This record gives sequence, structure tokens and C-alpha cells, in this order.
Amino acid sequence: MSLPELHPERTALLLDFDGTLVEIAPRPDAITVPAALPALLAALHRRLSGALALVSGREVADIRRYLPEFPGTIIGSHGAERAEPGRTAAPPAALEGLEAIREAVRDFAAKHPALLLEPKAHGVVLHFRQAPELGPQVARFMGELAERHPDFAVQQAKMAWELRPGFADKGRAVRSLLGLDPFTDRIPIYVGDDATDEAAMNVVQDLGGVGIKIGQGSSVAMHRLPDPAALLRWLENAA
Repeated sequence: MSLPELHPERTALLLDFDGTLVEIAPRPDAITVPAALPALLAALHRRLSGALALVSGREVADIRRYLPEFPGTIIGSHGAERAEPGRTAAPPAALEGLEAIREAVRDFAAKHPALLLEPKAHGVVLHFRQAPELGPQVARFMGELAERHPDFAVQQAKMAWELRPGFADKGRAVRSLLGLDPFTDRIPIYVGDDATDEAAMNVVQDLGGVGIKIGQGSSVAMHRLPDPAALLRWLENAA
């Protein structure tokens, strides 16, 4: 099935970041942003009259560190943050139990030096990319921790498990965004690569839009591309 076309007057484009626009790296701070990406995103933003957004599990401030000139809306922390063009995201509300969660994850990670702890303003991620054999143990630990803190949800990612606020969900965030200008009354296209993106793909396809899955693995998406490089080629042709 051929990929959808980007129609300047009718399309809204929503893009994940890690594993979608940039390749996954051994550490979250070791990614490489393609040299052509900032200009490409700026061109797409102009072509779509502003109906372009990034939707990431990273914090908004972290996305802007890698793409400081990005002109569109950024949804960060799985939907816990949203920053309109030229504005900062609202500071996170105090989350009861967050410090206790961080302390428990730090203690667990200290027993397994191959694990990578990634603290976030709204939660915490535990990566096991350097120790795949610890994956089931990490999953059990994070699941049990979520049970003790019902305001948080456990989220599977690529070679990682994350605890995030229960209200933060890419699907809810995308549904809300699509009710706002300049995204309203457009056909949404969502592109993502892992389990965190499935809820958003469900939303856009329920609304008559299109999901595009990057890479392998099961997905609700109607379309698929093999890797971020293939996505960039498609975006370059569309811009």
C-alpha cells in the first residue's frame, strides 16, 4: 500500500522523535540529529501552514535542546507537557509519590550497573539495552512499583520500561491537539516507532487519518517504513 500524500491545505503531520526522526542510540543523550532535519521540519511547517507537531516521550526542553529552531508545537513527556510555538511548557505539577519512585528505581539500578536510569520531570525510565537478559526482571520491578503508586502507569518502550503519570498518554494528547488551530479539520498523519505511539495511531485512524509505523513489530498502523532514513526520504519528497 502506497504512503499517503501530504496535502498542504488538508493534512496535519504528527511525528515521534526517537526511533522515528532519529535513530535509537545506546543512551538517550547519544542520539545524532541528521544535519538536514531542522531545515526539513521548517519547510514542512511552512507547507502545512503550521499543522506540524512533535509528539515525544522526552521532555519539551530536551527536544528543544536537539531542535532549537523547531517552529511547531511540541508534545512532551507522553502528553504531560505541551508547548506552543515560541512558548515554554508549563512547569510540571507536583506528583505525589514521584520522589519515592525515583528513590526505589535508583536503589534497584545501583544493584545492576549495566542498567541506565533516566530521570524525567514527570517520571523515570529504566533502560536495559546494555543488559537484555535483565529485561524480565526490570519489567517485574517496574510493574510492582506502579501497583504501589496507582497515580502512575508503567509504559514499555524499546529496551526500557518507564513509569509516567497515569494521565499522560500520547493518544489523549493527540486527540486534544487535533481540536486546536491549526490542526482542526485536517486529516492527521501520525508517525511513530514503538508501543508508546500505538494509542496516538489509534486516535488518528479513528478520526479518519493514517498511522505509519517505523521499523518492525506489530502495530495498528495502516502503513510502515523500515527506518528513520526512509521516513526522511518520504518527508523530503513531501516538502
